[in-house]
Amino acid sequence: MKTSGRTSTVRRSRRAFIAAATVAILALGACSSPTASQPGGEAAELTIGIASAPRSLDPAQLDGGTQAYIWGSVYDTLLYYDNEGKLQPNAAESWEYSDDARTLTFTLRDGMTFSNGNPVTAEAVAANLERNKATPGQQQSKMSSVDSVEAPDPNTVVVRFSAPDQSFIYNMALDAGVIADPETVDEPRTPTDPVGSGPYVLDTSASVSGSSYVLKRREDYWNADAYPFATITVRVISDQAATLNALRSGEVDVSTVPMSQLDSFKSPEFSIASNASTSAGYLNLADREGKRLKPLGDLRVRQAINMAFNRSEIVDKLLFGSGSPTNQQFGLKSEAYDPDLERLYKYDPEQARKLLAEAGYPDGFDVNMPSTPVSQAFEPTISQALGDIGIRVSWDPTPAQNATAAVAAGEYPMYFFLVGSDVAPREVQRQFHSSSQNPFNWSSPEFERLEEAANREMDPARRAGIYQELNAYVVENALFAPLFFLNSNIVTAKNVKHLGDGTNGFSSIRKFDVVDGR
Repeated sequence: MKTSGRTSTVRRSRRAFIAAATVAILALGACSSPTASQPGGEAAELTIGIASAPRSLDPAQLDGGTQAYIWGSVYDTLLYYDNEGKLQPNAAESWEYSDDARTLTFTLRDGMTFSNGNPVTAEAVAANLERNKATPGQQQSKMSSVDSVEAPDPNTVVVRFSAPDQSFIYNMALDAGVIADPETVDEPRTPTDPVGSGPYVLDTSASVSGSSYVLKRREDYWNADAYPFATITVRVISDQAATLNALRSGEVDVSTVPMSQLDSFKSPEFSIASNASTSAGYLNLADREGKRLKPLGDLRVRQAINMAFNRSEIVDKLLFGSGSPTNQQFGLKSEAYDPDLERLYKYDPEQARKLLAEAGYPDGFDVNMPSTPVSQAFEPTISQALGDIGIRVSWDPTPAQNATAAVAAGEYPMYFFLVGSDVAPREVQRQFHSSSQNPFNWSSPEFERLEEAANREMDPARRAGIYQELNAYVVENALFAPLFFLNSNIVTAKNVKHLGDGTNGFSSIRKFDVVDGR
């Protein structure tokens, strides 16, 4: 049922969504803006626009999202995600688990070097992994299951785990798997001018930290042919309108474009690729034990919140149909996704009010949530939906750079988030083993049992079944209030080719090529 108030709220939010969703996707890494100034050959150049500059290029402090266009070019990773989202060999040419999944052995390829000429060896890789484990920062939690790292010979790295950890192997294709020169990584230069093992070096003489980063291809890199662009420039463009104008003018050649503006790019000068379910929007009901906000400790309250939202209307009116409604945290392409779970939590504000009353809150309750550039477009809809069942929301203005720290400190018992979809092991790690998503350290014996069973299971089909069981537990216990999966519409200029179907949400230069004959 639509009321005039709800319809008005949705209409007011649509224009705000266009801006905020694009900014959010830029931050998540589902958006980029490359320019191929010359087609093919050694002279091909690429300019990429990103929403925010990297805080640091120190391996222990790397952020995900579009900052990866910079550090993912400077550093090699042990493995990499191909454009269909599958793990492939990279610096490690092979890997093998022991039968009990407690030992993982990597075999490195020969002939790799750092940009200063030093050899990339197993000892160097082991030193990087040990540093990530010992150094507080972005990678440390991803190394929590690692017991030891050994380098028995120059080409072999052996990782031993205190308990099986399925997320670890996927992390080796991302920031936790980068390889820096251990002889220089602790020098003051590393945060802004690191010595890496990747296909490009940062040209600091042509770069302006925080504004633009110029990367030059290493012709001595072991796999240089996989990188067609001789020079890559990464520009920080925080305003989405400026990014789209740059795309139209030819200053940049790739961008994620809101559905509402897609028609303006339907011309021979551009190509459009639409990828489904590349990110998810949801309310994280983080205080599941009611430590800071007592009502959230009651399952009935969390279920009521899930029943408060007309998800289909949000997709139709705010996302312009460029997405799909959901009540699941795991993406449509995840092995954990179960379509049968979508029958739960139909839009039913009357039943939601009954559940609140049964839980002892007939008059509802008050809650504060952080207002960020990502949440602002959705705030009127969230406030009205929750207000309709008696939950009164106040939004605290929170600068984007402070938002993660605020939620990680437990300042907010619930909050809106928009995040790129990921494989099930990394999704579990992110949602339940990071301070930004699990600030109150929630867990339960049943959840731990399922997670441990998935980590031990080496057969992919059986492991998928366990993850689906874990997903059912998450949904039935209303640990989140998922709202939608968001599609991405990627527009490229005619001389740039976008590779893949969006399954790989990682910001990688390898997603782009020069169109032959252009």
